[in-house]
Amino acid sequence: MNETVQLPIDVTTIRTLIPHRYPFLLVDRVDELDIEGKRIVCRKNVSINEPFFMGHFPGQPIMPGVLIIEALAQAGGVLTQLTMGRDAQSKLFYMVKVENARFSKQVVPGDVLELHVSVKRVIRNMAVYYGEAKVDGEVVACAEVLCAGTRE
Repeated sequence: MNETVQLPIDVTTIRTLIPHRYPFLLVDRVDELDIEGKRIVCRKNVSINEPFFMGHFPGQPIMPGVLIIEALAQAGGVLTQLTMGRDAQSKLFYMVKVENARFSKQVVPGDVLELHVSVKRVIRNMAVYYGEAKVDGEVVACAEVLCAGTRE
């Protein structure tokens, strides 16, 4: 993709970049993109209508930490598609490893999850991302995520 990306990038365009769909598409919008620095800021609007809130937990809805990590990985996938273009679009990327995951605050309905993700390094068909999830500017979770690409 060229460097004249029009921001914000909406969910319709995001759906052309990564294969995830309801109820597992966890990126609603791209707010910032630094192609040269391989950095992205995405948004996930956390709604009480999310299906996972029915069981996590009844009467006290909390977004599961693993889904916050998944949202960071999806933001990384969007970043890869936007920075690598056609090379990335012929691949599916799978999460291979999560390291140094930390959760410092609960994410609840009404929160806007800001997904700050950057590429730490690329090794052949793999990329290591560092991601921070923030609510109101405060870090609520962070992790390093390794994803590997495979030809379909």
